[in-house]
Amino acid sequence: MSYKRISLEYKDIKQGRVAYVGFGFNNPRSMTSLDIETMLELTSIIEELHNKSQELKGAIFFSHKENCFLAGADINLISSLTTESEAADKAEQGQNIYNRLEDLPISTIACIDGVCLGGGLEFSLACKVILASNSPKTLIGLPEVKLGFIPGFGGTYRLPRKIGLPNALDMILTGKTLRADKAKRIGLVAEVYPSENLVFMAPKFLEQKAKAISLSESMKELATENFVTRKIIFQKVRESVLKKTNGFYQAPLKILDVMDSGMMKGRTSYLAAEAQAFGELAISEQSKNLQHIYFMSEAVKKYNGPKSTKNLPTLERGAALGAGTMGGGIAWLMADASMHPIMKDLTTDALNLGLKQSSQNFQGALKRKKITPDEFERKQRSITAQLDYSGFKKIDLVIEAVVENMDIKKKVFSEVEKYVNHECLLTSNTSSLSVEEMSKALEYPGRFAGLHFFNPVHLMPLVEIIVHSKVDPETVEALYKWVLRVKKTPVIVKDGPGFLVNRILMPYLNEAGFLLEEGVSIKDLDQAALNFGMPMGPCRLLDEVGIDVGVKVAKVMHEGLGERAHPSKFSNKLLEKNFLGKKNAKGFYLYDEKGKVSGANTEVESLLPSTKKNMSETDIQMRLFLPMINEAAIILKEGIVSTAGEVDLGLIFGIGFPPFRGGLLRYADSEGLDKILAALNSFSESVDKDRYQASDFLVDLVESKTTFYEKKK
Repeated sequence: MSYKRISLEYKDIKQGRVAYVGFGFNNPRSMTSLDIETMLELTSIIEELHNKSQELKGAIFFSHKENCFLAGADINLISSLTTESEAADKAEQGQNIYNRLEDLPISTIACIDGVCLGGGLEFSLACKVILASNSPKTLIGLPEVKLGFIPGFGGTYRLPRKIGLPNALDMILTGKTLRADKAKRIGLVAEVYPSENLVFMAPKFLEQKAKAISLSESMKELATENFVTRKIIFQKVRESVLKKTNGFYQAPLKILDVMDSGMMKGRTSYLAAEAQAFGELAISEQSKNLQHIYFMSEAVKKYNGPKSTKNLPTLERGAALGAGTMGGGIAWLMADASMHPIMKDLTTDALNLGLKQSSQNFQGALKRKKITPDEFERKQRSITAQLDYSGFKKIDLVIEAVVENMDIKKKVFSEVEKYVNHECLLTSNTSSLSVEEMSKALEYPGRFAGLHFFNPVHLMPLVEIIVHSKVDPETVEALYKWVLRVKKTPVIVKDGPGFLVNRILMPYLNEAGFLLEEGVSIKDLDQAALNFGMPMGPCRLLDEVGIDVGVKVAKVMHEGLGERAHPSKFSNKLLEKNFLGKKNAKGFYLYDEKGKVSGANTEVESLLPSTKKNMSETDIQMRLFLPMINEAAIILKEGIVSTAGEVDLGLIFGIGFPPFRGGLLRYADSEGLDKILAALNSFSESVDKDRYQASDFLVDLVESKTTFYEKKK
């Protein structure tokens, strides 16, 4: 029998007759996923191996694709599932295939080189031995929880029996990926080899090491059977999950239920429970929202902006213009991408602060074992801190991160332009100032754009690429591809006050100030936002941003957007008292030396109305989030971005809008735009006409019975 997706070849080697099974054969895709065709071929091949098992010494599974063993189940297939029974049935079909693999009476070896995720790892776990390459592209994990469902092909059954319960729970509940060396340390992988030797070394495991691995697995299985120990482990892990997720996410709790109740069950009954749980979770609204984010994140990896007919600039050397915390973060990013950056500022104190920031970022990676001590030293030392423009002629990309002042920024750009070559791209990390206006300071504005990072740079994945009327297409495309290269998420945004994320964030923060002035307590306000799913409340967020920065941005927004953005005066009161937030350890909250919240700031409490206003949590949430939805509608009307997906991607990756809700506008669509409009109209009458005046765009959507996501560009 011939196969189209998977190769099958029998070889007579010294150890005996061996089947070599290769994934990704004759497949044009760069990643091999477990789609229907691949699963059907795999079923046939496993049955053929059963039929020929008496004449075989073993089977070695590998991949023809560079950097990919098996990328897991086809997410498009999972996304198409509509009922619990259909989803559970699909999981059961996959389980049956993997059970047949596990039951083969011959040695089976999975040779992992590259990505091995989800169903790919579950396949490997059904083999008797797992080998892996030491390639940095080799990543092993079960990421299903990030998409809101449980591994459905036996992963929660086999992984604890392979590596022990604590390690298995850590992998399954976080969706983390492991490199080969870590996978070997915990017993998931038997041995690690260079990619070119991986399949060559596999036959050595056909006899002697398979038995040792089997004994090791049995010992780990016995260790998990202690009832008291197991109960304590599950109790502690459940507490940890609830603390981290506030109970918002269904999948990790369901995974714990299945694993806790099923540890002593046999394979058949355990897998039946796993399949049922997969069915429940995979078609849930929460999982559909998380799958929606996944598809958006994948789509953004392809550049769809204005195409250039010219060659793109090669961005190999970088410079951060302005040090400090933000400049240091940008220099770190460039150094991590092997760009040997220059970091320039006016004072050695600022440079030292920038170097301290980059060092802290690298030390964090070192502590998490993402880099080696040698890599830490090499990358940190690759940053050149200096007070002048020497060496700037060799720079390909400059990112300016000086003080947020238009006159100063224009002066800096007109100055730096004299020291760089004509191909060098110049960008500004401005958070709110007009990129169009800034471009006027340059002799060659076509090579200039905004490149807005979010703080802290090493943690926040979003980068806004802000364009203006004179920007060259090749500038935009080169910056987009560079942002992807440094493992960030790019969104192209037109110029306008606050651009995309800060434009929508400011009504949220501003409304918090008005609620405080009305008598809502800081505690109730922040708790309402947390209970909605935000990573922190608006008061805590203002402390993080800097109250002085918030006041400055609010002023810019008011000047640019008019009376609907007129700011609350409460932040000004805090500024007068020199309450800046986390940066000087006093804001809405007090902070210790490590930047941790140490308690409420009673002095701020004294500035609030003495009579507290009892407002329901739902009303507080509506007051906070309705202006955001309305502003997003205005942004779409103005064409700052073109689609609801871009808005949602920006807010999820820019401010941590709760992913389980699918994004601000997906949430609005699910709530019903007619209800959103009615609530806005009500608040316009009872609270403030300007701030709650419904946008024409939203009114048109309701009248045409269309949603944000149904609206075409």
